[in-house]
Amino acid sequence: MALLQISEPGESTAPHQHRLAVGIDLGTTNSLVATVRSGMAVVLSDELGRPLLPSIVSYGRESGGGGEFIEVGYEAQAKQSIDPKNTIVSVKRFMGRGLRDIAHIETMPYDFVAPDGGVKAGAAEGMVKLRTAAGVKSPVEISAEILKVLHRRAEAALGGSLSGAVITVPAYFDDAQRNATKDAARLAGLNVLRLLNEPTAAAIAYGLDNGAEGLYAVYDLGGGTFDISILKLSRGIFEVLATGGDSALGGDDFDQRVFCWIIEKAGLAPLSASDARMLLTRAREAKEYLTLHGEAPITVRLGSGEYVDVKLSTAVFSEITRTLVQKTLSATKRALRDAGLAAADVKGVVMVGGSTRMPQIQHAVGELFGQEPLNNLDPDKVVALGAAIQANLLAGNRAPGEDWLLLDVIPLSLGLETMGGLTEKVIPRNSTIPIARAQEFTTFKDGQTAMMIHVVQGERELVADCRSLARLELRGIPPMAAGAARIRVSFQVDADGLLSVSAREQTSGIEARVEVKPSYGLGDDEIAGMLKDGYTHAADDAYRRALREAQVEAQRLLEATRSALAEDANLLSESERNHVDASVARLQGVLVGDDRHALDQAMAQLGQATAEFAARRMNQSVRRVLSGKKVSEIQI
Repeated sequence: MALLQISEPGESTAPHQHRLAVGIDLGTTNSLVATVRSGMAVVLSDELGRPLLPSIVSYGRESGGGGEFIEVGYEAQAKQSIDPKNTIVSVKRFMGRGLRDIAHIETMPYDFVAPDGGVKAGAAEGMVKLRTAAGVKSPVEISAEILKVLHRRAEAALGGSLSGAVITVPAYFDDAQRNATKDAARLAGLNVLRLLNEPTAAAIAYGLDNGAEGLYAVYDLGGGTFDISILKLSRGIFEVLATGGDSALGGDDFDQRVFCWIIEKAGLAPLSASDARMLLTRAREAKEYLTLHGEAPITVRLGSGEYVDVKLSTAVFSEITRTLVQKTLSATKRALRDAGLAAADVKGVVMVGGSTRMPQIQHAVGELFGQEPLNNLDPDKVVALGAAIQANLLAGNRAPGEDWLLLDVIPLSLGLETMGGLTEKVIPRNSTIPIARAQEFTTFKDGQTAMMIHVVQGERELVADCRSLARLELRGIPPMAAGAARIRVSFQVDADGLLSVSAREQTSGIEARVEVKPSYGLGDDEIAGMLKDGYTHAADDAYRRALREAQVEAQRLLEATRSALAEDANLLSESERNHVDASVARLQGVLVGDDRHALDQAMAQLGQATAEFAARRMNQSVRRVLSGKKVSEIQI
């Protein structure tokens, strides 16, 4: 008799076998890998005991025409100033982005390549690439090199092959950026158990380590991204109530402000790429030094021979970065409004990311919430620790009684285009994921056999003001009268925040499906702008939506009237026909304008002009149906 292996859902079929799983924080400045050992989440260090891996990759070629070589981490960091063009830092900022999305980032010595092969060719579809000494590399390939090192570190420390990994991403990463991260992990040989939002990972680490319950804010300022999440932590449940942030705001921007201040203070001429990278490195060092000191000396001899010797005070640093801090506070206040909360309702503020060590950040956050932020876990490590706890759970290493539910959200609304260029939101922003929603639509014209479905993302009422994600065609719809077909459009967002859309005509069963993978992601100005515009243009959007809906209804009325006239014009006298034609012409004349009152009046006038005509057509139809039948044959 064959024996079956039986296990509880989510648990290993062999409880004595601990599956090796890790959590990875793929950061803009530094990356980490962590795992759960003896019930405790710990960060895994390299052979020299260093937990952090600088997210830097350097490419080169062996002398004498040899093959390419790649250095990652501290070895690559040493080459920032020596070979800045081939030493890639902050590659996370390029993940899932096009040339247009990164045009605002300054002091980049890289040779960017558009997907069509053009260098710096402007706004090109697809993810940007970088030309290096080892050939053209995509951000996915570069990120994969960092993940490979972490993969090897984990297997060496754990003494075996990994069963899977949870990779963290900023909460504001869109579909393209999440897909790019997942592709990089696969390229590094990792089995991705889940993509996990960074603030949520931090909440897991704090919630499970400290037994926290209540409402919490997770303020996550990393090297290149900022996220704010409002969470409700209760026994076994982690529920994200709202999220916000900026996917292109982080410690790098603070470094840039110091860099510009040094140039202005020292009166420097335009710098070479290597001098600029050297000065930017000194700017970062000064920023970090000011965490514990009131003044930071900046001295450096540039390759041009110029000597820089300035001192940066805490007061000056706070002043030149004040607008950056304010941007994070504005996003935080917006997230609180979305959650329907006041700052006083929040029990604790979890600080995540090395950039939160800056004194002005600590002060600003503490002042906003009226309490000292939580710093009892290392802000550099907390995301990786939370990811490790989630990975351990997903791998089936659940301990008895360890059962909890993670409820994350999407940052922007998802919907599709309807007649008149209107946005119909199918899944509103801050909806808990995974989620599936469906909505029924119909055809606009008689005999319509195909439908174009346009998937969009954003908060505005008109498609022109939202971000286009994908298009799919549904063909083979049986010819029917306008409004008779039933097309069910289904949206599904998985636990990784990735979207798929399908459309099905209910009577025939024909179906179309698309995995939504935009060419590149939303820029920081687009994401923040979408939310801001949703608030500032709410009244105007409502009017424009109502106008478009009225125009669609007017178009439908015109087509129905013309169709009726083509069939039964003989039911009207000459004067009645002239009156109807005049009403049709008036409605046609105001259809393209923006006068809603005139449009409503013209529709009402046409309705009055055709009321008697409609009644005669109805009577004629009834007579045709009853003609030649006995009273006893008529069913009431």
